[in-house]
Amino acid sequence: MIPSAQPPRPLRPLSALIFSSRWLQLPLYLGLILAQGVYVVLFLKELWHLISHASSFGELEIMLIVLGLIDVVMISNLLVMVIVGGYETFVSRLNLENHPDSPEWLSHVNASVLKVKLAMAIIGISSIHLLRTFIEAGDIGAPNARVTETGVMWQTIIHVTFILSAMGIAYVDKLLAGTVKAH
Repeated sequence: MIPSAQPPRPLRPLSALIFSSRWLQLPLYLGLILAQGVYVVLFLKELWHLISHASSFGELEIMLIVLGLIDVVMISNLLVMVIVGGYETFVSRLNLENHPDSPEWLSHVNASVLKVKLAMAIIGISSIHLLRTFIEAGDIGAPNARVTETGVMWQTIIHVTFILSAMGIAYVDKLLAGTVKAH
């Protein structure tokens, strides 16, 4: 005989209030969706700028604009991870199990996985910024140069700090996963 499932017992008022407070995050996720819309407008604006001036731009200018487009896409990807992963992890299930477009990573997302994925996305975004800076570094010392030696140094230090932070997060998560399995 199969045991019958017990109906969920009602939460006490304080527990219900605390548990329900997770819905206060909903406006935050909706705001991030609007921010992603702003990034779509920025992307289209930059893409139009590239297309309309392609014949007058040099290779370096085209490369810098394309890197800017990649940067916008990577930030948008980061927003999707935060919106979808954060909502699924902290607010409510999206029930996308049988949906053909359900992201593969969503099936095993939790706060720990989300932290590592976010850290990797931030490193990717920082890499694009650093690459743009290195490309523009040839202009150091020129009038109206956007890049300075000090700026390159600090941007490199910040990028390395992001990498070390991500490695630390991944290491701690690995240690915690080993601790959980041991129990």
